[in-house]
Amino acid sequence: METLREKFTEASNFLVGVELVSIRGTMAERSAVKARSFAQRLVECPAVDWISITDNAGGNPQLAPQALAKPILYAGKEVVIHLTCKDLNRNALESEAWLLDSEGFHNILAMTGDHPAAGHDGQAKPVFDIDSVGLIALLDKMNQGFGLRQNGDTERRLEKTSFLIGAVTTNFKLKEGEVVPQYLKLQKKIECGANFIINQVGFDARKMQELRRYMDEHAMERTPLIGNVYVLNPRVAEIFHAGRIPGIVVSRPLLELCQKHGASPDRGESFFVEFAARQMAIYRGLGYRGVYLGGAYHFEAIQRVLDKERTFSRDDWKQFAQEFQFSRPGEFFFCDGPESGAAPRRAGAGYRLSKLAHHALFTPGKTLFEWGRRVTRDAADPMQGPKALRAIERLTKTALYQCHDCGDCSLAETAFLCPESQCAKNQRNGPCGGTRDGMCEVDGIGECIWSRAYERLKADGSEQDLLRHAPVTQNQGLRGASAWASYWQGRDHAAKTAADTPIKTEK
Repeated sequence: METLREKFTEASNFLVGVELVSIRGTMAERSAVKARSFAQRLVECPAVDWISITDNAGGNPQLAPQALAKPILYAGKEVVIHLTCKDLNRNALESEAWLLDSEGFHNILAMTGDHPAAGHDGQAKPVFDIDSVGLIALLDKMNQGFGLRQNGDTERRLEKTSFLIGAVTTNFKLKEGEVVPQYLKLQKKIECGANFIINQVGFDARKMQELRRYMDEHAMERTPLIGNVYVLNPRVAEIFHAGRIPGIVVSRPLLELCQKHGASPDRGESFFVEFAARQMAIYRGLGYRGVYLGGAYHFEAIQRVLDKERTFSRDDWKQFAQEFQFSRPGEFFFCDGPESGAAPRRAGAGYRLSKLAHHALFTPGKTLFEWGRRVTRDAADPMQGPKALRAIERLTKTALYQCHDCGDCSLAETAFLCPESQCAKNQRNGPCGGTRDGMCEVDGIGECIWSRAYERLKADGSEQDLLRHAPVTQNQGLRGASAWASYWQGRDHAAKTAADTPIKTEK
């Protein structure tokens, strides 16, 4: 059987993956029987190269993807397992990864995941111990041979896993402060070990072309790019337009088009099949490596899309692309030039003061940095530092940043906006894909801190440095400790360079 990794190396083939959404309940449920029947038809279809199985899609509890995946794998079809960070901490994700590799599941789509929407007796508490970049870095480390450490020395190295690591990106965003950070995070995902990329659901050929162009122009042209094709229907179009699914947008003109065809005798079925087939043709024409088909829950719909796409001539996609433009008024396009976005908002006095204070206190070699290292080292409790200094830290950081006292601070990396208190997913390595018009997917949170951070850095002319620090994995063992002491003593993620600077001693 040809593996998905091998298929990606054969550049002449245009690949097709199909999404299989898991169900709630056991394999005995009627919905599970239906899903298994759908999967079996996909297994038998030579045009389908892999089947992708979701992990608690939409933040809802569902059957673990391995249950549906095992019969598919044993039947000889490649399977991609979705692995998300919303329900599992880093230890559980590592355990899950060992299990998947042991059972023969080597294709992983690593994602942060949607914020939990439901659960037993109410909404579940989200985890988000690490994010998609952290998960990709973990899986890549396992592929390299995970080293077990004791007393600071490598004792032994575990057997290497063989994961083909996928990641998701989206540029179907309205504002510059959403689009550019997504591109920067895409680069970090590939740097950290992502082997292929799938774009998020979107319906605009200009953005589809822009993503391909951005990757080609930023040394990512060799990473396989898969286009997301979603088979719409009038009801789903309304849900997308209302913003009920994080990160997916259906503009008003597209909604009206869907409603118009939904009123036809076949409820728009022929239109939506051709619409999906045309999107597939555009991806093929733009040089994507393949497509990822979702939104279809029976094999006949998949077959109709594939059959319809085969009827198009080689250059039909160019005309389709002219028609397949459902952006929104004022939408930012990077291909028009990054300078085409709105003028940056002026950074406030609090941001400027924070920069000055951080530079003075936490720049190795400066007087206050050396003083901080010395007084925290010599304190009765080096984890907290002198009591008076700890009190000042708590007071100022709570007032200015709504600090949650995590002990492993990322303020300087997020333009002095706290991801612990102001991001629903505690994202340390860039934005998730769930924003809508710059706002967090979770009600009541407000504007995405990464959009705000981008604007602050753009005002400084340093927006391309937004994710220079990534990847970051927050050390939960420092929670409740002084973040200042953690940095000065080289304990936190940001202090590796500072930790290598010798502490000056007084004569």
